[in-house]
Amino acid sequence: MYRSQKLALKYLTAAITLFGIMTVAGLMSAYYYINPDFLFGILHFNIAKILHIDTMIIWLLMGFMGAIYWFLPEEFGRELVGIKLAEILFYVFFGAVVVVAVVFIVVQYGNSDETALWFINQGRKYVEAPRWAAIGVVVVMAVFAYNVIGTAYVTGKVSGITAVLMVDLVPLLVLYLDAFPAISNMSADLFWWWWLVHLWVEATWEVLIGCIMAWSLMQLLGTSRRIVETWLYIEVALVLGTGILGLGHHYFWIGAPSYWLTIGGLFSAFEPLPLLGMVVHAVYDAGTHHMKTTNRPAFYWLMAEAFGNFLGGGVWGFMMTLPQVNLYAHGTQWTVSHGHFAFWGAYACGVLSVIYLVIQKLRSLTQVDGALWKWSFAALNLGLVGMVGALLVSGFAQAFIERAIGGSTHDAFIAGQSSPWFVEGMVTRFIFGLMFAAGYVALVWDLLTIGKRAPVLATAGAAE
Repeated sequence: MYRSQKLALKYLTAAITLFGIMTVAGLMSAYYYINPDFLFGILHFNIAKILHIDTMIIWLLMGFMGAIYWFLPEEFGRELVGIKLAEILFYVFFGAVVVVAVVFIVVQYGNSDETALWFINQGRKYVEAPRWAAIGVVVVMAVFAYNVIGTAYVTGKVSGITAVLMVDLVPLLVLYLDAFPAISNMSADLFWWWWLVHLWVEATWEVLIGCIMAWSLMQLLGTSRRIVETWLYIEVALVLGTGILGLGHHYFWIGAPSYWLTIGGLFSAFEPLPLLGMVVHAVYDAGTHHMKTTNRPAFYWLMAEAFGNFLGGGVWGFMMTLPQVNLYAHGTQWTVSHGHFAFWGAYACGVLSVIYLVIQKLRSLTQVDGALWKWSFAALNLGLVGMVGALLVSGFAQAFIERAIGGSTHDAFIAGQSSPWFVEGMVTRFIFGLMFAAGYVALVWDLLTIGKRAPVLATAGAAE
């Protein structure tokens, strides 16, 4: 293996580990809604929620980096430039994540001053990490960009996929700088915060996962480069054309003109379409050539990625951002339903697909299959869909009782939280969360043992 691919293994291992921490923190956050006295005086609800959300962001980012470090050496046909520095920064990155998590759990709060911003918590959703850690993320991403762009410059080999990746790395690095300013005007702060969340976590990540899925399809199904690169170009065009306008469904709530609701609600639904088109086109093309895959779990997770992205990011997003709906749904569990579905479908499934591809090559398996991955696939996806449905029901209750009937008053808020629909939705969400956690355990066990517990899997294809 290339050194870059060995580094990829470290990133993917760290990603799966943080995935587990995210799951535990998510279960804790869900249980607070059932029993508000849970860990009273020890760990506040909002700290558990921060751990859940921030570890989700970091494990996906590490998964993306691991996937790209895995595929790029084969794309360029050589080791990446600056790989030694990247190896050192991996330990810095992971160590920083651990330190930040310990501070969140042990310290939890600081004074509203510069010291707290630098060393405890910045207080901005999704980017709560203290400023020193945020600077570390920028440094890691800058070196990551140097690995990619520097190698392309040295080799002079730039494919359509690497060209799209290099273009995407610029906003991926620059937009994160929005995490730093401490703007005292709340409307101005939220304006730039939405640029960070919507264009960094959504638009630039959509292009990143598009590049990763392009390489995965070529390796998994033998899809032609022409097909995946065509869809990547369409994706970039749509992200540029719709991503910025799609931000508009947030602007209304910070005092911008009302027409932004309509513009944002329409255009924000278009972003997931190219990735779905890429996968469907690739599967159709492979089918016309008597499609055969030697890695069924990777194929299933890839399909879950394509359709999960379309449903969670596209359909659920469009349903929620329509102006007539957003007026009542904004900031309710309806939003949380969309968030869970979108992040899982758009990103997590793709990272898991890549991990199974890596496992196949790492252990020299002719064929990857078995029963355990099916159990983990079923439990994770059914658990996720169950949580999404339960959150949607609770969101409906809030939209009806708190907003439509109660008019967003304090009394209406209390009535909404005590509604049987809301309460039952929260209980159901926790139950399906337990199913999701069981799926995670099965996934880890499968990844650790596949190809080892049943050596026949390695020769099954040849035997047939």
